[in-house]
Amino acid sequence: MTAHLSHGEQLLAINGVELCVETFGDRKDPAIVLIAGACASMLWWDADLCERIAARNRFVVRYDHRDTGRSTCDPPGHPGYSFTDLVQDVLGIQDALGIERAHVVCQSMFGQSGLILGVDHPDRVASLTFVSSSTGAEGLPPPSSDLAMPAQPRSTDTAEVVEYVIADARACAGGSPYFDEAAIRSLVERDVERARNYASTLANHFAIDLGGPSRGGFGDIAAPTLVVHGDHDPLLPLPHGEELRAAVPGAELLVLRGAGHDLPEPVWGEFVSALVRHTRGGRP
Repeated sequence: MTAHLSHGEQLLAINGVELCVETFGDRKDPAIVLIAGACASMLWWDADLCERIAARNRFVVRYDHRDTGRSTCDPPGHPGYSFTDLVQDVLGIQDALGIERAHVVCQSMFGQSGLILGVDHPDRVASLTFVSSSTGAEGLPPPSSDLAMPAQPRSTDTAEVVEYVIADARACAGGSPYFDEAAIRSLVERDVERARNYASTLANHFAIDLGGPSRGGFGDIAAPTLVVHGDHDPLLPLPHGEELRAAVPGAELLVLRGAGHDLPEPVWGEFVSALVRHTRGGRP
């Protein structure tokens, strides 16, 4: 798909830092804010996927977390922020773009952002979608015994870093028949080249305390909630998604057959259709 609904990237001054934000579609349409997982810049929400969502009459927002892409970067291993700051970044982006309430889509570790937003800031959330995420409850299955995560790169050599991230993506795909190494290589090369400091990208999100909402937990989420999970996910096997669906009152579960801990292109059609249905409740 040829990108034509993007308004281009912009650096916004939010909460004392610079955040790189890109929007797609008509600002009058219901707003969907995409929150990527740990170590992931906005590029991991593929531009063509954003275009597809925007073409279904949604105003799509993707952005670079702190320490990813073109956003503010702290020294590797020394993030000068908390998880609460990262949640406030989302609210700051909504404020900057004039979005009172957004349909929030959060991935993997950053499902915690959706939890905090849904419980502590329900007035800013029209709906929640959790992708490849978990409640973290005791008794859930550990990562698959077949999951072989690569060793961290020993240097900042670009070629070595690129190969490491590709290997990490391959492992997280969990043997999915949809894993496209050529597409992932292109994405990773762009991501590494674009980042202010990719060493910070790889380290800093894992150096902060996740924290949690002040007013409750998953059972206190009132926003309509969709849980999306791949049946090949080796990092957070499918029971994590099933438990998340059970934990949130009224939540629905979409199982993406053949997907791992990712959103490969062959499942985009199913994902976009489900997301459009989920966010149908008019302009937020």
